[in-house]
Amino acid sequence: MKKGSPVIIILIAVIIVVIVSLLPLSKWSGGRIKDFSLFSDILKEVGIMEGEPSYATAENIDPELLKAAAEAEKEAEKAPLPGEPIDTIISPVKPSRVGDLVRVEDYTTLGTGFTNLKSAISEGRLARVAVVGDSYIEGDIFTQDLRELFQDAYGGEGVGYVNMHSDFPGFRRSVKQGGSGWQSFSANKKSDKKYLDLTEQYFTPKGTAVSTYAGTSAFKHTGSWSRSRFLFISPDDITISVKTDSGEWEERNISASESVQCLEIAQPVSEFGLKASSSSLIALGVWLDGTSGVSVDCMSSRGFSGITLTKINPDLCHEMAEVINYDLIILEFGINAMSAGQKEYSVYCSRMVDVINHVRFCYPNADILLMGIGDRGERRGSQVRSMAVAPAMISAQRDAARRAHCLFWDTREAMGGEDAVVQWSSTGLMNKDYIHLTHKGGARLAGELFNAIQHDLK
Repeated sequence: MKKGSPVIIILIAVIIVVIVSLLPLSKWSGGRIKDFSLFSDILKEVGIMEGEPSYATAENIDPELLKAAAEAEKEAEKAPLPGEPIDTIISPVKPSRVGDLVRVEDYTTLGTGFTNLKSAISEGRLARVAVVGDSYIEGDIFTQDLRELFQDAYGGEGVGYVNMHSDFPGFRRSVKQGGSGWQSFSANKKSDKKYLDLTEQYFTPKGTAVSTYAGTSAFKHTGSWSRSRFLFISPDDITISVKTDSGEWEERNISASESVQCLEIAQPVSEFGLKASSSSLIALGVWLDGTSGVSVDCMSSRGFSGITLTKINPDLCHEMAEVINYDLIILEFGINAMSAGQKEYSVYCSRMVDVINHVRFCYPNADILLMGIGDRGERRGSQVRSMAVAPAMISAQRDAARRAHCLFWDTREAMGGEDAVVQWSSTGLMNKDYIHLTHKGGARLAGELFNAIQHDLK
């Protein structure tokens, strides 16, 4: 073979590419250069379920957080001078793992833990839990199994909160949702803040808008429910049509009011639907549950980092709480605040302290639990490992819980800690983006959190 043969040149080039593929470029460059893998495209697996959302890689940071970071730089110029008083009452870090159990860390001022949730259960009234988060819980993943575990233990029925419209109705297994004709508004888009509650979204009809919901047999307590409620604001007199298992639409005349109104069907049903055509109608959501046991609401907003919760309207929340109140609010965020090149999250920590305090003001009768991020993977050469900056984010989240005096749960530790993502993805518990849980993984994680909460409720 002659010198300079194309075969030799190609062979040398392949060897160089393989070597580069094995180098930890991201680590060496502090995240400025991404790891390269020759085999990443070859090994990529595609297996998206019908109706399942295609997730972003979460490298796109929540724009609201980027704004907050810019504002923080300006605020730093106005930081307290040395000697000025600052809040120094911060609880010391508490152990998370005790044996096989990853416990809930209690940083509440008086160590009150799940006082409100425990009271609701012991009194026999409906205990309501809200899980507010990002795409990690989209499609009721994780929350559907947490709900079933609570309802197995304490009773309850239905799926709780559902929005007016879903872009991926087939992805959710706990309820069959349909409909059309709704325009959505959310906290990270142009919206009227006076209509933003814990869900961070509301809807208005575009022409005639329809929403339908039907129970499923996928879970033991989601086939039917005994109370269907639609919360809304209508500045004008309108007509809303509703239907249940009979399939017949019945008209309800609604008088104008600037206050929150509730249209309720108090009878056992397995189907519920509503129809409206007034453009002035502000639809806040539908709640399908009962009058006792536990109800768990899934409130997911893709792309959110959590900081927009400071925009929700306290007056609206207090008004809605007359009908829909909460005993426990679980905050699940962080994915959309992470970047491989970002190793310091003090700004995010500070903003989440504001979030927790604001949510507490909006729902003063609720215990608040902040979940740390789950383990997330990144490619280092040809391998997948835990994202190097994950511990920094979890530390920031734990510090936020300590400073805001709420509960904290180390999700990543409950998954197995460092490199848990490798085992979870290889056993079908995590999607191939190495970020989001599968339904199977959601069930596993829900069991871990339920056991931790149960330990404190006993």
